[in-house]
Amino acid sequence: MLVLLGIHAALAAVAPWASKRLGTRVFLLCGLGPLATVVWAATKAGGVIDGTPVTETWQWLPSLGLDATLRLDAFSLLMVGLVSGIGVLIFAYADAYFSMRAGLGRFAATLVGFSGAMLGLVLADNLLLLFVFWELTSITSYLLIGFEDTKPAAKAAALQALLITGTGGLALLGGSVLLGQAAGTFTLSEILASPPSGGVVPAAMLLLLAGAFTKSAQVPFHSWLPGAMAAPTPVSAYLHSATMVKAGVYLIARLSPSFAADVGFWRPLVLTVGAATMLVGGYRALRQHDLKLVLAYGTISQLGFMVVLLGVGLEGATFAGAALLVAHGAFKSTLFMVVGIVDHQAHTRDLRVLSGLGRRLKPTFVVSALAAASMAGLPPLIGFISKESAFESILDADLGGARVLVLVAIVVGSVITFAYTARFLWGAFADKGAHELGGEPIGPDVPRPGWALLGPAAVVGVLGLAMGLFPSPISPYVSEAGRALDPLLEPHKLILWHGFNTALVLSIGTFLVGSLLFFGRRQVEALQARVPALPNADDGYRFAVSGTIRTAERVTSVLQNGSLPVYLGVIMMTVLAVPGTLLLTGTRFPTEIVVADTWLQLVVAGVVAVAAVATAWSHRRFAAVIFLGGVGFGVGVLFIIQGAPDLALTQLLVETLVLVIFVLVLRHLPERFEAQRWRLGQAPRVLVASGVGVFIAAFAMVAASVRTESPVSDAHLALSVPEAQGRNVVNVILVDFRGFDTMGEIVVLTVAALGIAGLVRAARRERAVAAGRAARVERMEREAQP
Repeated sequence: MLVLLGIHAALAAVAPWASKRLGTRVFLLCGLGPLATVVWAATKAGGVIDGTPVTETWQWLPSLGLDATLRLDAFSLLMVGLVSGIGVLIFAYADAYFSMRAGLGRFAATLVGFSGAMLGLVLADNLLLLFVFWELTSITSYLLIGFEDTKPAAKAAALQALLITGTGGLALLGGSVLLGQAAGTFTLSEILASPPSGGVVPAAMLLLLAGAFTKSAQVPFHSWLPGAMAAPTPVSAYLHSATMVKAGVYLIARLSPSFAADVGFWRPLVLTVGAATMLVGGYRALRQHDLKLVLAYGTISQLGFMVVLLGVGLEGATFAGAALLVAHGAFKSTLFMVVGIVDHQAHTRDLRVLSGLGRRLKPTFVVSALAAASMAGLPPLIGFISKESAFESILDADLGGARVLVLVAIVVGSVITFAYTARFLWGAFADKGAHELGGEPIGPDVPRPGWALLGPAAVVGVLGLAMGLFPSPISPYVSEAGRALDPLLEPHKLILWHGFNTALVLSIGTFLVGSLLFFGRRQVEALQARVPALPNADDGYRFAVSGTIRTAERVTSVLQNGSLPVYLGVIMMTVLAVPGTLLLTGTRFPTEIVVADTWLQLVVAGVVAVAAVATAWSHRRFAAVIFLGGVGFGVGVLFIIQGAPDLALTQLLVETLVLVIFVLVLRHLPERFEAQRWRLGQAPRVLVASGVGVFIAAFAMVAASVRTESPVSDAHLALSVPEAQGRNVVNVILVDFRGFDTMGEIVVLTVAALGIAGLVRAARRERAVAAGRAARVERMEREAQP
């Protein structure tokens, strides 16, 4: 598995260079990564289905619990089949879809990197490693969506996707850390086998669900997904059918069997969000005129359906959700590739002007009809089997009063799915009358696509029909995928005909009502137009972004206004607010305080205090510097009394140097301090300064009394002679123990001194040039006078 990830990375590295020689064939080269993964997974499938997962571990950062542990169980096998199986077809499709253009090698590299990131995500058996791949999918999708970076819409959509999914990624990281700490391990399989409870686990689950909802475009985080349609169609097909949007569903599916029953808010939250997403996505799909947007909102709706099934954590629903994962990957990748063909040949995706494509592009229409029928849940396709299983599972689910609500939601969602699917097929391929066209019809004369462009869509479209007619070959994979999520489940079997039961009645009702919605589409559109516009997720996103910018501007105008007293005040108040609060609430003050060892210390300390007060009250700069020097020299005397002559010598040298520098600088400054009035008066300054002084004094007393470990100075004293052959431990620390630090500090100071010297010389040279120029001008003016 590590080798497969390495192959993806290597292909991403060579793709920009290879595109110069191969042209669009670089996509076929990059497709070797997913192809190798499919071949490898096929060789391991037998053992995995029999209950023997494949595991690989590479020690990465064991001290942090971060190991590159990859695990292929039956559910991961199902996801690998989707990610890499559809990935092979997407790369073949991209080869036919694109013509050679600038940046295509970079695009191919990002696409194969995206494929590798998603592959790592579904194989990761460590929460922190899963987060790494999770974020890689966000970054690579940002680059793919914004590939056409000259278009403002593409850049805005890419940024929106990155901001929303990136925020969810931070929530995922927080939840992973909390869950790993609660479980005592970050290994996902161990956590699921023995899930922790209580404590921070509910908070961890809430954060993990937040990350999953943003990634899988659940309400109210779904606004980024339609915007991602700015990406080229191969990216849309890959992203919507098999990769990034499935990541959140994958995470929810992994966690739900272990936590759905024990975490109280899990089922209500997941069912509410999933059902709302299914209905909102379907409703919005009914009012789109861009074929890509119809499918995009349809994807949101289907993702909500999957979250309901895989998030409820019940036996039948889990199997139905696994079947829907497969069916959705098949029909959605087909339909997106078909939209790409229509756009490629007709140069438009507007269903209001497309007409007659069904007669002109018959093979494309047949492939589309197969995939659309599967999405609508019509027999005998895999979509019908998964929908029937979903209805049956919710009918049998023990959800109390919520069962009816969930059942109504998914039936209504299925009705809307049927309606927008029919609208999609009609909009793309039907012959439209003049009263239904919104412009000059486009369709009868468009060029027919080659089989290289249609072939990948045809393969996966026909596969959906084959899986529906003959579900037995795929049934063990779906069944064991469900059992990998919950080992206590009984084996399940996918069958096309369940008999005449309640689920079939619901399906027939879905077809009838959905047909009414489609044939009454003009009335539906008119009704939607009369519905008042309500705040939607796009408005929320724009409000959040603009609010953040306004807040940042206001905070910056207050805290970064160029006033040094304001900067110092903010820093000091932060010191009082954060460590000061902890000092007061979480620290035990020492009961025995030694004020002084000798009376001489009290005398010197008194002198230091008087000098410090005099510094603050002085109105003349020179006097203030002298008093400040008195403070420093007084501290040096305290070091001598305490028996630290080396430290005292250092202190006295530093104070002397500082005093000399101050005196030199004072030559260029006014004699007296300039009195500046503050509109809040002097009282806040006095309070803040006094508070910081008290805090520093209290902190010094507490810090000296709360030591729990031996001071590092003991080790320095013990090692000074045997290892450094030096009895002056201060010198040994500077030259031996911290030798590299000291050398680094010297280098920094040297570089800074050279920079300052260069600036001073440059200023002198400029002054000299200016003086010479002025002299020449003066001479010329003098010579010009009569």
